[in-house]
Amino acid sequence: MQPLKMALQLLLHVAFLRLSATAGPSVQGRDFRTPAVAWPSYSDLSWPQEVQETIQIPNNGSAPLLVDVRVFVSNVFNVDILRYTVSSMLLLRLSWLDTRLAWNASVRPRRAVTLPWDSLWTPGLTIQEALWVDWQDQSPRARVDPDGHVDLYLTLTTETNCDFELLHFPRDQSDCNLSFYALGNTALELEFRAHAVNEIVSVKREYVVRDLKTQVPPQQLVPCFQVTLRLQNTALKAIIALLVPGEALLLADMCGGLLPLQATERIAYKVTLLLGYLVFHSSLVQALPSSSSCNPLLIYYFTVLLLLLFASTMETVLLAALLARGDLRAKSGPSPTPRAEQHGHSHGDSEPNPAGAPRVKGSRRSQAEAADHVFFLVYVVGVVCSQFFFIGLWMWATCKSDPAPGKAMPHGGQPRL
Repeated sequence: MQPLKMALQLLLHVAFLRLSATAGPSVQGRDFRTPAVAWPSYSDLSWPQEVQETIQIPNNGSAPLLVDVRVFVSNVFNVDILRYTVSSMLLLRLSWLDTRLAWNASVRPRRAVTLPWDSLWTPGLTIQEALWVDWQDQSPRARVDPDGHVDLYLTLTTETNCDFELLHFPRDQSDCNLSFYALGNTALELEFRAHAVNEIVSVKREYVVRDLKTQVPPQQLVPCFQVTLRLQNTALKAIIALLVPGEALLLADMCGGLLPLQATERIAYKVTLLLGYLVFHSSLVQALPSSSSCNPLLIYYFTVLLLLLFASTMETVLLAALLARGDLRAKSGPSPTPRAEQHGHSHGDSEPNPAGAPRVKGSRRSQAEAADHVFFLVYVVGVVCSQFFFIGLWMWATCKSDPAPGKAMPHGGQPRL
């Protein structure tokens, strides 16, 4: 039994030594050619430090890190002048150099690798004017070249505020800004160089993009770049829905002045036009935007039209009432014929004047009609002059909006160096 026991112990020892000789070393590092398959032990403090250094902004010496930004605008939609908002779809291409991610291409012959965005440093962007931002890819991946050149693509849909210049609505043209800030860095650490590309292929919009440009505001405390969209209104919808009905009502009101003053249909015609325009004006006020400064000229134009229609209706009502009151007095007053006959007999006149009352009535009617004719001519001249005046005002009038409250205050404005 003793020799058998010793033999079993010898076999177990040999088997253990063979297993120890075949076991390989554990993976302690990681590279871009063969990714790490075994995590380092928690006692190894060098790996967390390496990751922490990788996700920090690359050091570019005394100069700030230069990030090249290309903004591709693919769509602009939902331009709401009542809410002063505009929605747009953008593609951002961010490029920078991070030498910590470079590798020797001769040793590891690989053209490029893709890494998760949270495994390396990326600039965190915030849009100042945005009400909401929808990032299409929640986990974007960055492409890294052997020399450490990093490319990151971000696609987003956003709704932003825009200070529309609506003085010449519906032929208005406004500049809408999208200001991108990297709040996690300072201007001494990071600098943007931005370019914009217009890739809008759809023109079936009320507002079209006429120009697209980028700029980097100087002397900013936080690195930023700004994209400016120049939007122009095509005006076809507003002309059909607003200007044509207003001009048609004004022309119909002038034609109503050709009706006889004593015709009862004229008052009903004028009042109907006035009531219809009041309904149109109430819906117009809701359709046109309002502003603290530089309101649309159409608001004043349609208000003048309302006053013209009101004056025309009041003139018709007053002259018709004056004429009707004269007829009423002529019918209810005593007849002057007997007195005229007595006066004629006493003075030996040959014939009485039985047509005295109609002559007075006819004189009053002729005066009212003459006044109506004069008012009609003045009204037509006033309407024509108001149209030419509005056209001149539309072509040459300018208005400068009031500065924003943050810029108007003594200590307001954006932070600057």
